[in-house]
Amino acid sequence: MAAVLDKIDYPRDLKKLKKEELDALCVELRQLIIQTVAKNGGHLAPNLGVVELTVGMHLALDCPKDKIVFDVGHQCYVHK
Repeated sequence: MAAVLDKIDYPRDLKKLKKEELDALCVELRQLIIQTVAKNGGHLAPNLGVVELTVGMHLALDCPKDKIVFDVGHQCYVHK
């Protein structure tokens, strides 16, 4: 299922992906969030809405050197 996600060990690994792989990664992340929230409960919609935003932040920033702070915890599942 997680063909692209399995390639990611560190935030810097995102920078090696092609556009098509980044798109596929976002789909995989959404599927994982849906499965996890269905099983454990949690905030579904806020996290589905920030998938590309979070991936983009990791592409633009030098994580973990650069820090990302979310103002609410229910939008950070993708980051985790």
